[in-house]
Amino acid sequence: MIFFLEEAPEYQISAVAEWGENSRGDVVVGVDTYFRHILTGERCESAWGCLVGWSEPGEGQEKWETLCERIENYGNLEQTICDMKRVGL
Repeated sequence: MIFFLEEAPEYQISAVAEWGENSRGDVVVGVDTYFRHILTGERCESAWGCLVGWSEPGEGQEKWETLCERIENYGNLEQTICDMKRVGL
């Protein structure tokens, strides 16, 4: 799924939810949620981790930080990652 900044939709951070199901479709393994690094696609445990080792100078950096703050403050984050495809913040 994608979190994006409503006032600048080009600023996006991807989140992933993975879980195991049995043949009846019952969830048998807990949900694992994480984010993908903006440049490398590597697994990050927080939205802030998506910015590590990379920065965009000036206003761009501020927008990435705003998006991370809004993700961090978003309620019911794990459920949203499981259920939604795109969320504007």
